[in-house]
Parts: sequence; C-alpha cells; structure tokens
Amino acid sequence: MSAEPSSRDESTQAEFAPSGADAPAVERELLELRDRHLRLAAEFDNYRKRVARERSELTDRAQATFIARLLEVLDDLDRLAAAGTERSSEAYNEAVDLIDRKLRKELEAAGVERVDPVGQPFDPEEQEAVSVIPAPDAAQANKVSATFQTGYRFKGALVRPARVQVYSDPSQA
Repeated sequence: MSAEPSSRDESTQAEFAPSGADAPAVERELLELRDRHLRLAAEFDNYRKRVARERSELTDRAQATFIARLLEVLDDLDRLAAAGTERSSEAYNEAVDLIDRKLRKELEAAGVERVDPVGQPFDPEEQEAVSVIPAPDAAQANKVSATFQTGYRFKGALVRPARVQVYSDPSQA
C-alpha cells in the first residue's frame, strides 16, 4: 500500500472553489437559486394558509347549513310554546313527539347515530356501567339490562358513551 491514495492526485480532484473568471457567474447563480428558493418557500406558505382558510370556510358553511336545518325544529318549539295552554295534553304530547322525530331525523341526516345497547354484551369501549344488578340467569351475565343515558356516535366516532346498567356474572359473586 502506498502512503497516499491514488485519488489524491491533483489532476483527478474536482475544483470546488470558483476560479477568478468564474467567480461572479457562480455567485450570481447562487443568488438566483437562493432567490428562487425563497420565492418557492413563500409560495408554499401562501398555499398552506389559503388551504387552511378554505378548509375553515368550508367547515363554517357546512355548520351553517346544519344550523339552518335545526332552526326549523327550534321554530316548531317556539310555535308550541306560544300556543301555551290552548292545546289539550294529548295534542301537546303529539306535537312534542313530532318535534322530537324531526330533530332526530335531522341529526341522523347529519351523521349522528344513537347507541342504545339494551340486550347486547357490555362493551366498555362504547358504554359506561353506572350500576350492576344480579343476572336472572347465566345467559344474561355481562349483558346490558337498561340504558340510563343514550350514547351517540358522529360519523362512526363515539361522541358520548351510553350509561347503562349491566347484569352481573353470577359466578363472580
């Protein structure tokens, strides 16, 4: 082995520093590339801000559309309240029932889904056990016996777990 590698031969080495006549051209090219880089970075930043603004505006428009649909339900409630005691209790209950159905229909159209797990196996991912009662038989163990508060999903994501009563496992007593 030689003391110096063959690649150290000066004739094979690339020249990194610009020579006297090339220096202004290289510096000019460097300044142009730096300017181009800054312009691209600014354009990307503007694009990112525009997309965020458009996304926010789209979300606001979607919420406004949903709220407009809920305002119809609110108007129905206002009309019911304005009628006051002029209605019989049967007519009043029927009106409340119609408004309830209309509200649930609008919520379902928006992607809201009720979670009422009575009779199903207890799932701690989607339900919150509030109380436990003894199971009438072994087949009912760890199943939901009653729902105290309905749970809800929005487009598949759990928004609120159902609060439930669960049959206990008699073998664990």
